[in-house]
Amino acid sequence: MATGKINVSVENIFPLIKKFLYSDHEIFLRELISNATDATLKLKHLSSLGEAKVSYGNPLIEVKVDKKGKKLHIIDQGIGMTQEEVKKYINEVAFSGAEEFLDKYKDAGKDAGIIGHFGLGFYSSFMVAKKVEILTKSYKDEPAAHWSCDGSPEFSLKKGKKETRGTEIILHIADDSTEFLEDQRIRELLTKYNKFMPIPIKFGMRTETLPKPEGAKEEDPAPTKEVDDIINNPTPAWTKKPTELKEEDYKSFYRELYPMQFDEPLFNIHLNVDYPFNLTGILYFPKLTNDLNIQKDRIQLYQNQVFVTDNVEGIVPEFLTMLRGVIDSPDIPLNVSRSYLQADGAVKKISSYISRKVADKLTSLFKENREDFEAKWNDIKIVIEYGMLSDDKFFEKAETFALYPTVDGKYFTFEELKEKTTALQTDKDDKLVVLYASDKEAQHSYIEAAKAKGFEVLLMDSPIVGHLLQKLETSKEKVSFARVDADHLDNLIKKEETQISKLSDEEKEQLKAQIEEAVGEKGYTVQLEPMDSQAAPFIITEPEFMRRMKEMQQTGGGMFGMGNMPDMFNLVVNTNHELVSEILHTKTAKKRGRLINQSLDLARLSKGLLKGEALTNFIKRSYEMVK
Repeated sequence: MATGKINVSVENIFPLIKKFLYSDHEIFLRELISNATDATLKLKHLSSLGEAKVSYGNPLIEVKVDKKGKKLHIIDQGIGMTQEEVKKYINEVAFSGAEEFLDKYKDAGKDAGIIGHFGLGFYSSFMVAKKVEILTKSYKDEPAAHWSCDGSPEFSLKKGKKETRGTEIILHIADDSTEFLEDQRIRELLTKYNKFMPIPIKFGMRTETLPKPEGAKEEDPAPTKEVDDIINNPTPAWTKKPTELKEEDYKSFYRELYPMQFDEPLFNIHLNVDYPFNLTGILYFPKLTNDLNIQKDRIQLYQNQVFVTDNVEGIVPEFLTMLRGVIDSPDIPLNVSRSYLQADGAVKKISSYISRKVADKLTSLFKENREDFEAKWNDIKIVIEYGMLSDDKFFEKAETFALYPTVDGKYFTFEELKEKTTALQTDKDDKLVVLYASDKEAQHSYIEAAKAKGFEVLLMDSPIVGHLLQKLETSKEKVSFARVDADHLDNLIKKEETQISKLSDEEKEQLKAQIEEAVGEKGYTVQLEPMDSQAAPFIITEPEFMRRMKEMQQTGGGMFGMGNMPDMFNLVVNTNHELVSEILHTKTAKKRGRLINQSLDLARLSKGLLKGEALTNFIKRSYEMVK
């Protein structure tokens, strides 16, 4: 029997492991299952090379809870260890068994699929255990080994009694970690971290119903048998080639990933690249809302089928974090707990690749079936618009598939929109002014006024529309966007159909003074404009630039450093309307004031600005006028 001190570079590493090294104690099970998987895959690889003269068979990993004995067992049928290997891989903490193995077999073993390492991963056991035992027997013809440690630097290593190949880890669970003696908790962790490990994982037994024997009566119970309860899927969809999968396979895998999600995904993108980095995965476009936050952190990151995290920020471009699915890559650098990404050039390449693949998929979907793409636009537009705003390369590719829907349900690409509207919707500087609404109901009267003049009105209602329009205007020459209730609309109407005012200059000055006096301190800039006599007498518009800056400030968290910008409104008075003429020629100031306030409140009501006491007064005044 040998005794000694574990060779570590820091005195008493266990308190460090327990308190600081791992961000979450529950990952101990992930690390031990990963080590067991490594040991099994190593045996498979050596068997394929003829170096292990044993039958690989159909090995599995077994997890057992001994609640009475306060022990947790993790048992594999893998490569096992000799006493010398236990000294090397377990006692010399900084030495990585996986690294040495891969280095030794680097030419023949590129497809070995080794996941992790012995050493630090194993020592995560001491986060939850007061004592750990290793019972192991190598595939080589050597005696078994029995290692034991109570969480101090002291260990014991002696000849073991294990007769079958493989390793059994026994955790004597500490008093403050008894949650890990509950079957439900262990099953939860195995499902979370090891659901798609490449080696079957057994946890208990389950009852399987068998077919009734021939001639059995209907009331006879069906026979049953106890079978191993394998809780993982060793060959998930992303490990297969796209040619091996049908559409139903992708949907079935989506349901496996998200059993509580009842909506079917709209479409999927299969990722598969082996140069200049290794990455596989499947991303799904779900039906999305306009909420930018609630959708995130649904993509799962794996490393050789071991779950790492569902926070993929940095690997997946931010605008795609609203998607769902799986990404698996051994080339994503992780720290010792596999929980946090390190800034790395490979990660940036991976992010660019994913962005490009998504753009290519959207392009092909648009070209193959535009009608279906248009039908799905409202469910995917928030991702595409966010991508156009935040990723210049994606913005360029989106030229081919980004759609601009109208309030009437028509869809245009930007080039189609330009071709349809250039002749009519240009301002005095010959700049194309694209009109849009952000709320069909609230802006209905403005939409109808624009449509009456023959203008197309887009429906752009995402929460980032202000930021996106700035980007579009910057990237495209002689194009601007104006919300349908903005002051640009007046310029377009005047250019499209020049109107001559029915009032003289003197009358206009008199009218403006009367209205400004009645409006008082309400903060409206009064503008007199000759418009069609059928247009509304009073119209409230906003300076497009100021309104958009205010919206962008609200959605951008004050990124523009402008403080709280005030609301600014124009009161546009149609000098050719019959009611405006009546206001001008009304003899009594009281009646004139009532007409102006009633007309102003109607305009405010149309704009959605009439609230509270002002709305109450308007209703009261309206009843009095009806009487």
